[in-house]
Amino acid sequence: MTSKAGSRVIAIEEHYVHPELAATFANWRSGQPASIVDRLLDFNETRLAEMDQAGIDVQVLSHAPPATQQLGADKAVSMARRVNDALHHAILRHPARFAGFAALPTIDPEASADELERAVDKLGFKGAMVHGLTDGRFLDEKPFWPIFERAEALDVPIYVHPAMPHKAVADAYYKGHPILTGAAWGFGVETATHALRLILSGVFEAYPRLKIILGHLGEGLPFSLWRVNDIVQRTNKLPRSLREYFCEHFYLTTSGNFSFPALQCSMLEMGADRILFSVDWPWASNVDGVSFIEGSPISPDDREKMLHGNAERLLRM
Repeated sequence: MTSKAGSRVIAIEEHYVHPELAATFANWRSGQPASIVDRLLDFNETRLAEMDQAGIDVQVLSHAPPATQQLGADKAVSMARRVNDALHHAILRHPARFAGFAALPTIDPEASADELERAVDKLGFKGAMVHGLTDGRFLDEKPFWPIFERAEALDVPIYVHPAMPHKAVADAYYKGHPILTGAAWGFGVETATHALRLILSGVFEAYPRLKIILGHLGEGLPFSLWRVNDIVQRTNKLPRSLREYFCEHFYLTTSGNFSFPALQCSMLEMGADRILFSVDWPWASNVDGVSFIEGSPISPDDREKMLHGNAERLLRM
C-alpha cells in the first residue's frame, strides 16, 4: 500500500483508548462525538479502512490523554502494564499496520523507567508518549529524570503530548472561554512550556542523546524560537543556546496542524530531517493529513523524509 504519490506513509500520533483505563475517568465519553469514541476503541474495521482510504501504511498507536498519568501510584503501575500488554496484542493482530508508544505511570518515575524498558525490549514498542502534567508537576523536575535516563539508554524518543493545563492556569486564563482551554490554545501553550522547561532544566546535559517529539508542528515554538532564545540567553548562560538544544534534541510532527506556512516555518527553523508525518486520528482526518503533505510545495526528497524516512530512522522501523 502506498499514498497517491507512491510513498510509504507512517503516521506516528494516532490514538486509541483502553476501555478499562478510560473507565477510571468519570464521564470520559461526555463531550466526545460517538464517532470519535467508536474510533478510539477500534483496532480493526474502521481504523484500517480509513488508513487504506488515505494510503497510510502504518499507525504508531498511543493512548489518548491523560492515559495513566493522572492515576495514583497504587493503580498507575499495574494499569500501565495491562494497557501496554493490550496494545501489544492489538499490534500482533496487524503487525504490518501498527506499532506502539508505551503509556507510563509517571507518578512513579522508577517504575515508569522499568515499564518503558519492558515495553521496548519485550513488546517491541518504539518509545513512549506522556501527557502533560503529573500531579500538577512538569517532567523537568529531577525526580522524573529516571524516565529520560532510561529513554536515552534504550535509544527511544519520548513524545510529549498535551493534556489539560493546570487547574489554576485554566481558571485564571480561560474562565469564560472554555474553548481555549484545550486543543485550540491551552494544550499548545502548556506543551510548549513543558518543552522549554526541559531545556532549561539541564536534562539534555545529563542525557545528551535524549530525543523528544512534539506534535502540532512544535506547539508554536518554531515561530517564537528566535525571540525566546534571544531573551533567555541574555540572563541564562546555558552551555549551548536554547535554540541549539531545541534543534538538536526535538522532533516535530504534523499532527492536527495542516498549515503550509506553519510547515514552512518549521522546516526553515528545524530542517526537514526533524519533521515526521502524523494525523492526530481520530480527531483529524487521515485523508486531510496525507493530502496536506502531498499537496505542499516541498521537494520530493523532503516529502519522502516526512512521510516515512524520518520515522524509519528515528523509530527504527
